[in-house]
Formats: sequence, structure tokens, C-alpha cells
Amino acid sequence: MRDIAVFSGSAHPELAAEVCAHLGVPLSPSRVSRFANDCLEVQLQANCRERDVFLVQPLVAPVQEHLVELLLMCDAARGASAGRITVVMPHYAYARSDKKDAPRISIGGRLVADLLVAAGASRVLAMTLHSPQVHGFFSVPVDHLHALRELAAHFRGHDLSRTTVVSPDLGNAKEAAAFARMIGAQVAAGAKQRFADDRVSISAVIGEVADRDVIVLDDEIAKGSTVLELLDRLRELGPRSIRVACTHGLFAAGALKRLSEQPDVLEIVCTNTVPVAALERAGKLRVLSIAPALAEAVRRIHNGESVSALFDAPQGE
Repeated sequence: MRDIAVFSGSAHPELAAEVCAHLGVPLSPSRVSRFANDCLEVQLQANCRERDVFLVQPLVAPVQEHLVELLLMCDAARGASAGRITVVMPHYAYARSDKKDAPRISIGGRLVADLLVAAGASRVLAMTLHSPQVHGFFSVPVDHLHALRELAAHFRGHDLSRTTVVSPDLGNAKEAAAFARMIGAQVAAGAKQRFADDRVSISAVIGEVADRDVIVLDDEIAKGSTVLELLDRLRELGPRSIRVACTHGLFAAGALKRLSEQPDVLEIVCTNTVPVAALERAGKLRVLSIAPALAEAVRRIHNGESVSALFDAPQGE
């Protein structure tokens, strides 16, 4: 893999280093500095000329800082005559801004996609986008991976004979159904209505959860308001046990503490698409690594091999 160069932004260098370890290539150095007027400057400190360049940067808080840093990395690689520039974006924060559901609001998911392409990105490798249509916001090829295999491998260590996978809403039900098929479980979904970013109402749970082992599956957990609301509805139906799983464990505003304090939640499982502080990894939280999956996808992209053949998406996507 002498023609490959992997660089990391400042958002999640540990993940980039782990991906490189699985690829067997060094993580190329980069430098991010700030001018006196608060502007950022990025320098890629390894040769990019005619090389297959991969830029690893999830969009996590501070999102705007990391976004501009990623744009500058793309521009630097393009200016250094990179043969191809692939943005490896395990978490695309702006994917939540995917529709115009109120007057005079921006569709940030599409705008940021356009910015990345304008900055020089020629391909995007993403994981568990918030909604399928975000894939189409990019005018360059997108390889959209899912963490369902990693999550399924973890939960196969439990007795799944009386398990139901519960999606917090109908929008995520297709992914929950795909996950349920992978582990041989039933599926259910909440009837959710959102009133604000952190205020939701779930009026009912559609499916069988009484006296069953429940796995609540969502794409991401930010403030945790949706999961906490769902737990209230589930308790009314009397499940035998409850576990919570997601791909992106953002855990903003004390969400992990609130979820961990729920006595009937036995386990909280997420992946390392975003950095999770070492202090938060104790207790009920289990963090699974998606670095091997990302590394294999990078290898296949570099070699011109099929990515979809290895990472099967839920049917219909």
C-alpha cells in the first residue's frame, strides 16, 4: 500500500491510528494551527502527489471547528496534487438537517455535502447516516457502512431466544428490522412525535415486548431524551430486561449518566465512531470498535474492490 496516505484531523486521532494499524500503514502527520485572528491553518506533512489520500474526521463537537478543519484538509490535499481524496467521516453531524420541515430554514446536510465536494473531496466513506436521503446529497460516490455487524456480534453473546429489538421511531424501524433478522429476534417500534430538539413524545410501542428481553436500537444518542421517553413506555408493558444500543454515542449534556442511572437498563452499547472519554467507559457502557470495518473499506476502495459486497446495508437502501 505504498500509494496510500492516511491523515487525521483533531476530532478523533485515536480512531485514525487504529484504522492505520489494521491497514498496516503509518498515520501520516498533519499540523493544525491558529492565526492571531482565530483563523485555522492546516498543513499535511507528508507527500500527497498522485497518492490515494484518506482524511479521517468525524464531525463531533465542536462541530464547526472540525468541519472547517476538514475542508482545509481537503483543500490542502487537492493543492498538493493528490490523486484522489476520500473523506472518511464516521459521524456526519449535519445529516440530521435533512429536510425543510419549517419555513425559511436551511438544509444543512446538503449544504455541507456541497462544501466538502467544493473543497476537493472526490469520495466519502460514512457510517450510519441519520437518514437514507442524506446519501443523495453528495455529488460524489458515497460508501455508506453500518455498524450492525459489530453490534450483532456483541449481542450474540447473550441468550436471544426471547429478544425484541425496539426502534424508538418508525423512521429507524427498517434498520432495527435488519438488525433483528441478523440476531434472530422480533422487532417493535415506538410511535414518536418530536416537538423540539430535546422534547419528544412516544404514545405507544408497536410490537411484542411484554416479558421479553428488549434491545433498544437507535442510530445515535445525543441528549438521550428519546430513549428515556421510550423506557417509560416500555416499563408500562413489562419487559424482562432492557439493553440500549446505538452506533454514535454522542452522550451530550449528561445523557450517559442519566441512562446509566436507570436501574432496569443492564447495558449501554455504542461504537467508537465518535470519541468517548475514558472516564465514561466504566459502568454499564461498552464501546465497540469499528476500526476494522473502516480499514477493510479503505483497503477495498484503494484496491478498486467492491465495498457493498462486504458491508451489506439493510434491504431497501
